[in-house]
Amino acid sequence: MITISLCMIVKNEEPVLARCLDSVASMMDEIIIVDTGSTDRTKEIAAQYTSRIYDFTWCDDFSAARNYAFSLATMDYIYCPDADEYLDLENQRRFLRLKGALLPEIEIVQMNYITPPDFNTVQNCKKEPRPKLFKRLRTFSWVDPVHETIRTDPVIYDSDIDILHRPHVMHAKRDFAMFEKAFRENRVLSEKITRMYARELYKCGDEEDFLRATDYFSLHYEAHADAESACILAHAARIQNSVDDFFSICLKDMCSSSCSEICYELGQYYRERQNPQEASLWFYNAAFETQPVLDIEISGKKALLQLAECYRTLAENELCDPCSAGDLLSRASEYEQQAQAWELPEEL
Repeated sequence: MITISLCMIVKNEEPVLARCLDSVASMMDEIIIVDTGSTDRTKEIAAQYTSRIYDFTWCDDFSAARNYAFSLATMDYIYCPDADEYLDLENQRRFLRLKGALLPEIEIVQMNYITPPDFNTVQNCKKEPRPKLFKRLRTFSWVDPVHETIRTDPVIYDSDIDILHRPHVMHAKRDFAMFEKAFRENRVLSEKITRMYARELYKCGDEEDFLRATDYFSLHYEAHADAESACILAHAARIQNSVDDFFSICLKDMCSSSCSEICYELGQYYRERQNPQEASLWFYNAAFETQPVLDIEISGKKALLQLAECYRTLAENELCDPCSAGDLLSRASEYEQQAQAWELPEEL
């Protein structure tokens, strides 16, 4: 059976830390808690489970804190939960089975990350596989009988363990501040971080968040002409009523491969200008003719609800033919039912 170090970084996790540790502590061979500046009872709660509690001066860098935590581990594998995660009884049993049967050549184990809709800031499916268990010391082996080379790709195992993510507060504002700070200091973010920034911003950012992000995504769009940046800039231009910039971005996107978000932005543009007929065309395209790049709900319930509202507005227009009004109301009801039945896919 393998041995496991739990390595966790925490800050002000008093409401959820015990729930997390209660669910996993008995399966761990050592527990390492790195605190980045708590002012509540977090360290007091952690002390009920381990004496290995360390302070780390926060530097706006989660990777630095996690690297420090990992450096303290001594077991075969490292498990790195966040404090707002936990395992229910069934998944505790799955974890124990995994611990007893894991083959030594496996270097990373992925587990299914499940976040409730109210706290979902980046996921586009119900279950998202994430690497959570890591071999502490990696061995290298030669592969191929001729022109031999060192295997560099990790051996990854996709487990059936479901991690329940139940945060007590939304973290989007914290994330936006860190994205903005990284841009101010470096001017360039990795492609992965850029996509995550765009997705989190589009799914749960407010107007001020979009406006603060415009400088970065303008630079990124100039360099890459990517659909993700186009979505952010189109939304920012619309809320600022910058019509020329808005249509410039949307038309460029249409000339490549249009996405659901751009169609949705066009629908919102025409709705704001009291043109439900033109808006309905673009909401229909968002729902049925294009694919999303940031928020899967845009091509699902969000577009369907807007489409239903457009048809209902058209039906209530006094100049509308009574027969046409009945048909529009029927279609509005149909789209509302589809929106109510819509759910995130299990997996992408």
